[in-house]
Amino acid sequence: MIDEKIRFGFHKALGAWFQASGRSLPWRDDPSPYRVLVSEFMLQQTTVAAVLPYFARWMRSFPDVATLAAAPEESVLKHWEGLGYYSRARNLHMAAKAIAANFQNKIPADLCQLRSLPGIGPYTAAAIAAFAFDQPVSVLDANIARVIARLFDCRHDITTAAGRRFLEQAATALLPVSGGHQHTSALMDLGATICRSGPPECSLCPVQKFCRATDPASLPIKPAKKPVTRLVEWCALATKRRRIFLIPSPGPRWKGLWLLPPAEPSDTEPIASLVYSITRYRVTLHLRPTAPAADWSPFPLDKLPPMPTPHRNALALTLTKPRAPIE
Repeated sequence: MIDEKIRFGFHKALGAWFQASGRSLPWRDDPSPYRVLVSEFMLQQTTVAAVLPYFARWMRSFPDVATLAAAPEESVLKHWEGLGYYSRARNLHMAAKAIAANFQNKIPADLCQLRSLPGIGPYTAAAIAAFAFDQPVSVLDANIARVIARLFDCRHDITTAAGRRFLEQAATALLPVSGGHQHTSALMDLGATICRSGPPECSLCPVQKFCRATDPASLPIKPAKKPVTRLVEWCALATKRRRIFLIPSPGPRWKGLWLLPPAEPSDTEPIASLVYSITRYRVTLHLRPTAPAADWSPFPLDKLPPMPTPHRNALALTLTKPRAPIE
């Protein structure tokens, strides 16, 4: 797929660009296995900009595997509050417990051992191996997949088996003999800053002469996005003596979190409304005041348990009103 001379030139050009223009990231500047592990869980379906403040706070509270493994789940979820996809936090917590129990608090470098940990699949295992242990392994996130698809002019839908196989073979052909950390980081940064989604800035690309794409803006090929489904959700605002009544999440969607109780739809104007997105759903959340039910739990406003961001934000909206409906 690529001869040794071209691969050497590619690595030289990409490496020089990365040394001059690569992003400074806390888990990259200090790539200890634990810091890399935490960052990889946080970065699943979440942007770098959103992760940065959470990562810093997390590392202050849970600086190592042993501390995280010993922490109560409520504290772990509280530190994750606002990042969404809370199963990641629970899986990270379980992974830390497994590392503490089976690997003496040391994150394994072996890919099979990494994949045996909760929440770690092929991609996350490869990313940890590359970033934490400098192994030359193929890592295909969205940015790298886009770069590879354009470099090799991939004409397969990259969500199909044929497309994924093409990308894997191409990415493997580009791997260096050693230095997986720099190689993977450089490809990732190239996709994040120059070879972006939509029209890329090819004139700034350090490896443009190696690119086979005739129409890079049309790549990668992917199926059309599913249409957005709009939903309406009503929740109850029940208060007493400056306490908010909440319920534990009844299902897996927000497992381990506390929610505003569900309410029946009303024709009266809600006291607060907001819109949030989750996957392909666009949800309008309305709040209306109601009396607390016997099985709802009261919490002081300054000591709220972990809550999903939409519910916490809806509650915050009511508190900013000139006449906040809080007893």
